[in-house]
Amino acid sequence: MDDNHLGGFLRARRAGLQPEEVGMASHGTRRVAGLRREEVAVLAGVNTDYYTRLEQGRERHPSPQVLDALSRALRLDVEARAHLYRLAGAAQGDRPCAYVAGQVSLALRRLMDGYPNTPAYVMNRTLDILATNALADALYAPFDPADNLARMTFLDPAGRSFYTDWDRAAQATVANLRQATGFAPNDPRLAELVRTLTDQSADFARLWNAHTVRGKTRDAKRFLHPDVGPLTLTYQAFDVRDAPGQQLVIYHAEPGGAGAQALDLLGSIHATRHRAEPRPHR
Repeated sequence: MDDNHLGGFLRARRAGLQPEEVGMASHGTRRVAGLRREEVAVLAGVNTDYYTRLEQGRERHPSPQVLDALSRALRLDVEARAHLYRLAGAAQGDRPCAYVAGQVSLALRRLMDGYPNTPAYVMNRTLDILATNALADALYAPFDPADNLARMTFLDPAGRSFYTDWDRAAQATVANLRQATGFAPNDPRLAELVRTLTDQSADFARLWNAHTVRGKTRDAKRFLHPDVGPLTLTYQAFDVRDAPGQQLVIYHAEPGGAGAQALDLLGSIHATRHRAEPRPHR
């Protein structure tokens, strides 16, 4: 994985903007997609040579003032702006750090098990699933193993049928994973995962190179589960305060709706299959 994360991000965002989107006239034949370097430099009010050094990795620590200017020039949203700051090592109160070990506290496991009617799991920034409750096991039963959301989406044969809106799920997954590069760009687990996914999935490689950044917060997802059919669920993600880098993700369905009924049926099927087997905690 290229270690010039800041330069790669700037190039990708520059390529995604057209001159007319930023109020500039387009002159001459363009050899590159999107804006030219000098156009970004003009919009940000910085020297073209300095901006070029940023993209090439010869300058990696621009000032907050320059980052603000680049954010405006590249039309970055809140999450992309925060990602830019992290890549430049300038995020306030959010210093890059190593990923927390894959241990989930006993108290959090008990909390998840206290939600018998809704799937809940804990993941880290590389989208490794660290712990699950019984209904999350049932939800992700089509995957073998249900170990990492990115691997499951792109490399497991079940992914394309499980996620009804696969393209949307794939884009969100890569945007979630791309955010991790701002927190721990040199993490070996992240590098290994990205290398594997890039080598084995052209779809992942294409989306990864777009440098879209988005954190996991709240959204609706549609699934097609082999045991219960279509499922529409909404998830909410919560940061685990005593384990930086971990998130608790809880799915829920509209009370009394088809999704809730399907979850009840899924839980019953899973309980019947595993009644004789003690369920090990991950």
